[in-house]
Amino acid sequence: MSGAELGLALPVFLACTVEAVEALTIVLAVGGTRSWSSALSGVGVACVVLAAIVAVLGTALQALPIDALRIIIGALLLLFGLQWLRKAVLRAAGLKALHDEESEYERETQAALQAAGVPDGFDRYSFAVSFQGVLLEGLEVALIVVTLGSEHGDMGLAVAAAAAAVLFVVAAGVAVRAPLAKVPENTLKFAVGVMLTTYGLFWAGEGLGVSWPGGDAMLLVIALAVLAASLITVRSLRQRTPRSAS
Repeated sequence: MSGAELGLALPVFLACTVEAVEALTIVLAVGGTRSWSSALSGVGVACVVLAAIVAVLGTALQALPIDALRIIIGALLLLFGLQWLRKAVLRAAGLKALHDEESEYERETQAALQAAGVPDGFDRYSFAVSFQGVLLEGLEVALIVVTLGSEHGDMGLAVAAAAAAVLFVVAAGVAVRAPLAKVPENTLKFAVGVMLTTYGLFWAGEGLGVSWPGGDAMLLVIALAVLAASLITVRSLRQRTPRSAS
């Protein structure tokens, strides 16, 4: 795999892994508590919707002029990247609670138990919760797949990286038969945030006519600068706020 292909596949794989872990927790809770068949039906329909979104948006973006495409993609990736970085920085600084899959599983399980009784046939509650969970967790990944795949001109690799992440998470979930609470989600979000922000700055700059010195090699410089700024921010926030206040 070339450096360019790795630069496409890695952020997609990591982003999809994080979101798939969170979606798996929801599906495990409602499926195990109420109806597996209805929950999995919701997963299937959500996956079809996400696939349609990728196909439609991918086709639409490919029709745009290259400079306009880079500006739009750069802006979207900056939006996603800064959002992921902000949450990761706050969590690393102790100002926002780490995502706890076991607690989330318990909340979803209790909600499923308190909902209306499970019917003999199709369970609308299991279907709706699974559908909503997978769709919401997957929507951002779908947009990341579209933007990165369009800019690299390799939508197939982007989709394959996302599919590989989903299969990896599902296989792990089946193996342990429990939420994947040990996955270092905040570390992954930090890494994805740095990558998306880097690509966003680089491609938006190119779309606006910036000629980056060294070409694609400038991606590494930007990534190191974004990472350094993020770590400095974490340290500054930790010094301002006592850890006990988190």
